[in-house]
Amino acid sequence: MSLDTDYINSDFIPGAADYPDRWLEDAQAFRVREAALGRARLNVAYGPGERQKLDLFHPAGPAEGLVVFVHGGYWHRFDRGYWSHFSEGLTARGWAVAMPSYTLAPEARVREITREVARAVECAGTLVAGPIRLTGHSAGGHLVARMGCRDIALAAGTRDRLAHIVPLSPLSDMRPFRKIAMNEVLKLDEAEAVAESPVLHAAPDVPVTVWVGAEERPVFLDHAIWLVDAWDATLRLDPGRHHFDLIDGLKEAESPMVESILKAP
Repeated sequence: MSLDTDYINSDFIPGAADYPDRWLEDAQAFRVREAALGRARLNVAYGPGERQKLDLFHPAGPAEGLVVFVHGGYWHRFDRGYWSHFSEGLTARGWAVAMPSYTLAPEARVREITREVARAVECAGTLVAGPIRLTGHSAGGHLVARMGCRDIALAAGTRDRLAHIVPLSPLSDMRPFRKIAMNEVLKLDEAEAVAESPVLHAAPDVPVTVWVGAEERPVFLDHAIWLVDAWDATLRLDPGRHHFDLIDGLKEAESPMVESILKAP
């Protein structure tokens, strides 16, 4: 089995092709509902780029703080419009949720995407007071992990508010991507692969909890464990979950995942 195959989820998850369409449909319905209730602030620009925008979903009352969710898609697929409904569990618990898009590869290098996400976090932080918790799935898990690294320049007022980083099935070491066909899109060189690998950075001064599905492809379990070991982070292995349904817990206010995000270890 090739290294390329190791990183393919869709061939190993029943009904995998149906997930994106379902996510998009459910997200659109959620946005319409929340906008009608006056709880959605959509298309907030955090930079000049076409995709440098975020959506912000508010709870019914005053926000306890802010959660920023960063989507995955191997840095070259999707946008914030697929994930809106995954804020539901967190807003039900009284937290505002920001969901940014970012410029996709190959138009942007991974290092540039990382810096865009930092600007999105800063922008969202100006819109909601209180502590900031970061979570993201797959490539988004990589990106929120990078927010904890010391080479990422977050405004002091933003960094001081970071309370918990929760990567969900994160990609923590970029060096293997230089060896697979996807690098034709990502265009990683050795220096960038090293610089953009959270496992090669010192652990953040912020608590980190890494979630991964127990039924995920072995390489995703590896990436999660590599990050846990490198940062002495907390590992949460979600029984029965694969890469695509791992994030379903975000929709449920009382789920272990939502509970974990809102309570630092």
